[in-house]
Amino acid sequence: MKRFKRLLRNFAFTFGLVLTVLLVLAALAAPLLSPYDPDVQDTSRRLEAPSHEHLLGLDDLGRDVLSRIVWGARVSLRVGFSVVILASLLGVTLGAIAGYFGGAADVIVMRICDILLAFPGILLAIALVAVLGPSLNNVILALATIGWVGYARLVRGQVLKVREMEYVTAAKALGAKSPRVIVRHVLPNVVNPVIVMATLGLAGAILSEASLSFLGLGVQPPTPSWGAMLTAGRRYLGLANHLAIFPGAAIMLAVMGLNFLGDGLIDALDPKYRKDF
Repeated sequence: MKRFKRLLRNFAFTFGLVLTVLLVLAALAAPLLSPYDPDVQDTSRRLEAPSHEHLLGLDDLGRDVLSRIVWGARVSLRVGFSVVILASLLGVTLGAIAGYFGGAADVIVMRICDILLAFPGILLAIALVAVLGPSLNNVILALATIGWVGYARLVRGQVLKVREMEYVTAAKALGAKSPRVIVRHVLPNVVNPVIVMATLGLAGAILSEASLSFLGLGVQPPTPSWGAMLTAGRRYLGLANHLAIFPGAAIMLAVMGLNFLGDGLIDALDPKYRKDF
């Protein structure tokens, strides 16, 4: 409790926490918060500017922009959390194995990481989605495929240090098997940087999903997606710029909030950066 109160005095953490909580609540309460059905069209009022009836206006098919942004938060968070969970589980497992056992396991895992890192991440994701076909599940699979590398390299580096500690040596001397040593003694001591990386990775996954949807390789219509809304709004920048401004603002606030939250967690969980705030 004291640590949390001290964290709240950190502006970055508090600001990021507020934005993140609002994002999660908007996604969970989308049926209650959205004033209209996000898929209902009224083409006679297409491109209508923001008004009292439609606070953020109507899109090119006469759909309520606010409702689609609120429902789009669900898509972004589903992709973000799914990618972070899959990538972290795979990356932490392989990184722990590589760092703890070394030898051939380390060489194989690190060479796979080097191969994947040789390609720009977003381009590799585009290639994977293009091969698998554009869909929400394929976006998650593609982003998780490229996302586990960072977790593996981070955990491997931490495990290389932790495995030489006295308590790990003592556990081995008492006859503890390697899986038990890794799970009970090694991983709990490398979890802090993983939490920070997962928070920042959530922001990256949301941004990557928006990028793929912007290119037409992500969530397919009529499912609301912030990136797809930006694509539709790009064609009407001079006529109805609210179609691009509001989805872009939603992406910016979501990513900024998660990045601020990650920065605050670095201050709290990393002794090198920890300070009284």
